[in-house]
Amino acid sequence: METVELNEIKLKEEDRYKIELNTGIQAMDRVEIVSGLSEIVANSYLLMLKTHLYHWNVKGDLFYTIHKMTEEQYTDLFSAIDDLAERIRALGSGAPGTLGEFSKLSFVKDGKMNSTEKEMIGDLLNDHEELVRLMREVVPVANKAGDEVTVDLLTQRLTTHEKNAWMWRSFLEK
Repeated sequence: METVELNEIKLKEEDRYKIELNTGIQAMDRVEIVSGLSEIVANSYLLMLKTHLYHWNVKGDLFYTIHKMTEEQYTDLFSAIDDLAERIRALGSGAPGTLGEFSKLSFVKDGKMNSTEKEMIGDLLNDHEELVRLMREVVPVANKAGDEVTVDLLTQRLTTHEKNAWMWRSFLEK
């Protein structure tokens, strides 16, 4: 087995905690992209919590269907939140991670435990559609900055949220 010698990186004391990010996306563009991604993380997290609340507390004729759909959706959201937060880190910023930060950045409101099936469905539908609109605002910013990774990530999330909204809407349509 061959031994590989690594070069030591020498940093001045004041530079030890910050190494300049140089990936081809301008700093001001990264700030704007991270701001949008942070809102998406916050809203996704609170939507995940609301979806979990409805999963646990749904009652009625559609219990099994809603119970299964909400489980699929909160599981997907949990994974997506990690991907989004890691994208924020890759862009050189810290990701929001407290309920206080999420509340400040989010339009998603707490769900109500005693909601009817239709109220739950309508609430989830509205949040998914609002999240889609938010993502549609961030995609052009990332695209203009040449941030294909964020564009791709958000395109995947848009596909999921639009499908979820369509499914919830289908419950309410006659």
